[in-house]
Amino acid sequence: MRIFGKERHRPSASWRQATDRAFTLIGDGRYEDAGALLTRAADLEPWLSESWFNLALLHKFRHDWEQARSAGLRAVALLDRDTGAPDWWNVGIAATALQDWPLARRAWQAYGLRVPGEARGSAAAGEPTGMRLGSATVRLSPEGEAEVVWGRRVDPARLLVQSIPLPSSGRRWGEVVLHDGVPHGERTTGRGHSYPVFDEIELWAPSPVPTWVVLLDAATEADRDALERLAAEAGFAAEDWSSSVRLLCRSCSESSMPSDEGDGALHLDPHDHSSPGHPGPLGHMTAGGPGDLWVAERECGLAAPAGLVRGLLDSWVADSPDSREWRDLEEVC
Repeated sequence: MRIFGKERHRPSASWRQATDRAFTLIGDGRYEDAGALLTRAADLEPWLSESWFNLALLHKFRHDWEQARSAGLRAVALLDRDTGAPDWWNVGIAATALQDWPLARRAWQAYGLRVPGEARGSAAAGEPTGMRLGSATVRLSPEGEAEVVWGRRVDPARLLVQSIPLPSSGRRWGEVVLHDGVPHGERTTGRGHSYPVFDEIELWAPSPVPTWVVLLDAATEADRDALERLAAEAGFAAEDWSSSVRLLCRSCSESSMPSDEGDGALHLDPHDHSSPGHPGPLGHMTAGGPGDLWVAERECGLAAPAGLVRGLLDSWVADSPDSREWRDLEEVC
């Protein structure tokens, strides 16, 4: 087979050695040294799509999106198959990071995905919305104090965060994060549904809505649920962290873990705070889960504007003053 006048062949031993050493360095976080080796590999085998795929991958790790797009386009130009190549997925991520919507659409289509609106003239150049990819989870800060939260996929590379992340993550409800394409783990439900866990790459769109923590006295689960409904009706969110957050070790977080069925009530969808060590069997339990005795004092996360949050809590109490109280409201993110 000939490509641009060159016969396609197996990569040389020098190419393989440079590439293998580069990925060892990437694993150690030595991106500059790895980049020099992968550039050398591309000089040795410029007709090999893997040379440019590897460079595009490195630039993705470095969040150098212009270079990732450039190397990715060189990789796909050398492909010998029509659809399904991961090279196109990396191009789609880089294009999404750069808001290069025509290229993002082209990448998802070339991978084999159907993009709504692709045949509507000028609309095809717009943001690839409406792909109906459903719910998923994303691991915030995957290299640090990781936390898995729930959200809705906007497109193949972005997720809208619908849990209220813990303040340690530095993320907020309503933010859009750019995520990688290969899942690391999944969350399964009793009904047989499975949701992938993607790793966050970077924040794509921040949220203006601050995160608050408040202590509630809620006599029953119904009282707690009433606050979550009240916040949702106002267009914001409340989440009972006492029952929605569980501690998992990293290896468990990256495996297939059971989760309650999502039905719109976020306290039924545990999100996970990862720890380097194994917390033991109790660490895998969701606090306040079904069958547990109800504890009236709850630590609750709230996502709402400063001008609304106290009024929201006061309205919640006013609806049932004998069974509800709040105190110690604090903005945390």
